[in-house]
Amino acid sequence: MATKLEQGKDAVYDARTLGYPKMGLLGVQHLFAMFGATVLVPLLTGLSVSATLLFAGVGTLLFHFLTKRIVPAFLGSSFAFLAGYFALTGMAGKPGWENLGKTDLLAYASVGVAVAALIYVAVSGFVKVCGVKKVMRFFPPVVTGPIIIGIGLVLSPVAVNSASTCWPVALAGILAVVVASVFGRGMVKIVPILIGVLTSYAVAILYGNVAHFGPAVDFSKVAAAPWIGLPFHWNETVFPILAHAGDNWNRIVSAVLTVAPLCAATIMEHVGDVSAIGSTINRNLFERPGLHRTLLGDGLATFVAAVFGAPANTTYGENTGVLSLSRVYDPRVIRIAAGLAIVLAFCPKFAAVITTLPAATVGGVSFVLYGMISAVGVRNLVEHQVDFAKPRNMLICAISIVCTLGISFSEAKSIAFTVGSAKLSLSGLAVGALMGILLNAILPGKDYAFTETEPNMKDADRFGGVKNN
Repeated sequence: MATKLEQGKDAVYDARTLGYPKMGLLGVQHLFAMFGATVLVPLLTGLSVSATLLFAGVGTLLFHFLTKRIVPAFLGSSFAFLAGYFALTGMAGKPGWENLGKTDLLAYASVGVAVAALIYVAVSGFVKVCGVKKVMRFFPPVVTGPIIIGIGLVLSPVAVNSASTCWPVALAGILAVVVASVFGRGMVKIVPILIGVLTSYAVAILYGNVAHFGPAVDFSKVAAAPWIGLPFHWNETVFPILAHAGDNWNRIVSAVLTVAPLCAATIMEHVGDVSAIGSTINRNLFERPGLHRTLLGDGLATFVAAVFGAPANTTYGENTGVLSLSRVYDPRVIRIAAGLAIVLAFCPKFAAVITTLPAATVGGVSFVLYGMISAVGVRNLVEHQVDFAKPRNMLICAISIVCTLGISFSEAKSIAFTVGSAKLSLSGLAVGALMGILLNAILPGKDYAFTETEPNMKDADRFGGVKNN
């Protein structure tokens, strides 16, 4: 048994006395907690599953190094940037983006994510010099809430289109997620996404391969995949684009303007995650190691992932839930999970199994996830008691949401304009985020003051993977 560090109902356990076998088992638990949502992002976007696992592990270790190895956080794939990836891949064949395949367009989106990561680094430096309050006044809930709501709503057609390829398979996943999250106990409640994926996958195999009522699951790629291989390829990284930046700078700028503004929501989300982890382990992480260090760790982890063609990283609420469940807060357990993710990244056969998941399976799970993303945005507004009786708050929210949805669902799907000889485009989410930040900065009557103890949200109560994700 582990040694209790504190007595009473809030007693926690010291992993140093567990021994490596039990610590390894706890590490596997953390790996499974993050797994479902982390691999769902590359499945939705077309990014490499192996690269995603590799840089989730590498990013987590980098985060731990930069935060003095005292923050028990795992960094997995961020859902907040999905809309940016989809906006760029949706530009295929349009003026200025001709003759580009999906891999090329994803690489441009990764450039935008890398710039967003550098904004994290810049904000980290600003927090260090000026203090957290001065930075966060630009990102109150009335700004970030509509952005998060918009992310979920913009993504919702993708979920419906994928689920519609085979509704019985999709509905099996939706039902499993709902049952696991509402009625599950212990570990079942922590990994509803993984349970939903496995249930839907099993139904897909029975429905298509056994009963022959729907599309069969193709396992040929699994048989052909080697057991050991590199997790990413050179053409999937941003380096080929940057090597010819002079010829591609119009596209690069458009990609940055489309994707980078999404960090307005994720930075505020990061603050909430760090607060929730601190609340779970009963430590003020804003003071030690400091918000500037956690932002720096998150930003550099995302930058490294993006340049090598992996999704943006973010601290995972699922793993905070595991901390609350196990009451073992030793960050070394998280680092074991990160090491396991890195090992799996070098197994192409494992990645091939993941790619066999039917579109309906992914659509069914994302059907819930995208709705929950918007619900988190609503929760953000409610918990911070945003006063919509005030015209300024109503206007900021209304204009931000209309810009986001109106532009995203229009035929053009972006606002294009020319600066000199450059043809640039802004997605609906980018315009909505920028309008929210601008209106909040210039309109009088601000009624929200950030404190280092906010937001007081328990990630153990959050839904698996939908937040920053």
